[in-house]
Amino acid sequence: MKKVATRAAVPAFEVMTILDRVAQLRAAGRDVISLCAGEPSGGAPDDVHRLAAQAHTARLDLGYTSALGIRPLREALAAHYRSWYGLDVAPEQVAVTTGSSGAFVLSFLAAFDAGDRVALARPGYPAYRNILRALGCEVVEVDAGPADRFQPTPAVLDAVVAASGPLDGLVLASPANPTGTMVSRSELAGLTAWCTRNGVRLVSDEIYHGITYPGDPAAADARGVCAWELDRSALVVSSFSKYWGMTGWRLGWALMPEDLATSIDALAGNVALCPPAPAQLAAVGAFTADAYAQAEARVAEFARTREVLLGQVDRLGWGPVAPADGAFYLYGDLGDRLGPFADSGAWCRALLEEQGVAVVPGGDFDAVGGGRYVRLSFAAGAEAVTAAVDRIVAFQEAHG
Repeated sequence: MKKVATRAAVPAFEVMTILDRVAQLRAAGRDVISLCAGEPSGGAPDDVHRLAAQAHTARLDLGYTSALGIRPLREALAAHYRSWYGLDVAPEQVAVTTGSSGAFVLSFLAAFDAGDRVALARPGYPAYRNILRALGCEVVEVDAGPADRFQPTPAVLDAVVAASGPLDGLVLASPANPTGTMVSRSELAGLTAWCTRNGVRLVSDEIYHGITYPGDPAAADARGVCAWELDRSALVVSSFSKYWGMTGWRLGWALMPEDLATSIDALAGNVALCPPAPAQLAAVGAFTADAYAQAEARVAEFARTREVLLGQVDRLGWGPVAPADGAFYLYGDLGDRLGPFADSGAWCRALLEEQGVAVVPGGDFDAVGGGRYVRLSFAAGAEAVTAAVDRIVAFQEAHG
């Protein structure tokens, strides 16, 4: 028998498996409400579509670009950081990538060797764990529960180091997937200082920046705090997928620390050659005043839908739910509503088949305690969420 690489033995991303089943049910004529994917409705801003059409109708050159992206897009991203965060970022410090997934692969390859120990909060986005393990890194999952708002703290990291040894990296997401929780500026400062003291490379996932629900929308940190405001040795990863609604365009980026820039450039040219050229040409349009206005209008709609959903939590009868400071997820403990099901995975499968509502079981984000949790995406809008809650309540009543 021929060999299969052990590093390839990572679990499938549950969201994609559920989406496949949703497609099958819809093809069979079923009415399915999908609240499983982190995919904003509405798509890209108009100016992105305009430039995409222009690239094709004008028959612009759609050949290979620079491995780290076209200069106009890197310049636009640098200007975005000046506008949003007051940061002086040079275009040469920006690496445009094939989605944020491509940025994570390049960042992990450049920053960590096989065998390096990289810490992640649990619950957390499963692709961090799976990519790192496929690259031969040792993933150190840090229990981050409701008491710490599902985020790592210096004290918890100290305990991890004392119990199991030094760390080489820390992946932090704010807002986080699946919980939507954020770290404040002072909390991020504490974590970056801890990383500096301990020689740990911080990888900051900021793809949900801009999709936040602050008490004061005019506050300086309302969109999220960029790690480069505090530590230029951090790797910052972001994407066009969420705030701009450009999931299928497959464009993300990374801010590269000086000591990793050469390596990331070389790796990018070998791994993907370049990001998709048509998407790059179009994405320059994401930074017009109209495009920002359209994105902000979408965020306002997320906020309205979030309020509708939070107003239904008591009706759902679930246990504690995460605060949902940002992003567009509700992560909740099913509590007594788990009913006769062995875990949330079985609960979610039955809900989809019986009521045509797709949500994600927590086990995908937390293999230890996630069996009682589910993640519900409210990116689909208030009408879909309201209808889904009605169906979930009916499902729970049927399984008493």
